[in-house]
Parts: sequence; C-alpha cells; structure tokens
Amino acid sequence: MNEHASKTNIPPSVGADVSRIETLLTRNLPEVFGEGDPVRRRAAIEELYTVDCVLYAPPGILVGRDALDKFAGDLRATHPHYVYTPHGAPQALHNSGRLAWGSGPRGEAPVYTGVDFIIARDGKIAALYVYLDTPPS
Repeated sequence: MNEHASKTNIPPSVGADVSRIETLLTRNLPEVFGEGDPVRRRAAIEELYTVDCVLYAPPGILVGRDALDKFAGDLRATHPHYVYTPHGAPQALHNSGRLAWGSGPRGEAPVYTGVDFIIARDGKIAALYVYLDTPPS
C-alpha cells in the first residue's frame, strides 16, 4: 500500500459497483456454464458479458460472445447432469472479482473445482479467467 492511501484510509473498492460484480460472478455459474438450454444461456451471455469479452480457460483464449457461448455449450454437453456450486461468497476488488466453485452431480461432492476471476467493465464481464484446481474427468 502506498503512503498516501494508508493516510486517507480509502477502501480499495471505492467507486466500484461491488454488488454488481458479486452478481455477475454468482449468475455466471448457473446461467452460463450450468445452463443446458441454449436460448436461456445466450440471453444470460448477452446480459452478463461485454460484446468483446475474453475467456481465458485451460483449453485456450476465446474472444466474443459467440465463442463463449459455443465453449459453454460444448462444456455443458460433456456433463449435462452437473451443477456448479459456489464455495463461499464472491469477493470484489475495484473492477474485479473472484468466486471459488465446484462442479459435479447435484447433492454429491464436486468432481472438479476451480476459481473464476473476472474483470468487469460497464457492469458486465469483460474478461473471465478460469483456474481449475482439478481438471474435469
């Protein structure tokens, strides 16, 4: 922390829409990556993501809503009965946030886990970084 910030005691997220960032994180899991209906998934992507969004995931970097939609749909098709469950509350800092999660059959221990880290712009997700703790089987 720099000397000026420590003297003024300004919280690190002043001016950030913390509740919007938290909402983006919590809605993204079930409405984008957990949604099996392509029409509902696409509507959520339109509402939650910028047009020029970027997804950074283990398979590579994808740009734009169409690429994100295809990736989420393809992933969903490999595990149609899995649900995404947040592990703890989302955290927001400035224009970013993170949320730990697990995925697996409803009511069972997660088969794989990870953390989503987002950068928000204009109330939408501009970048999503997906860190996997354990790869999906």
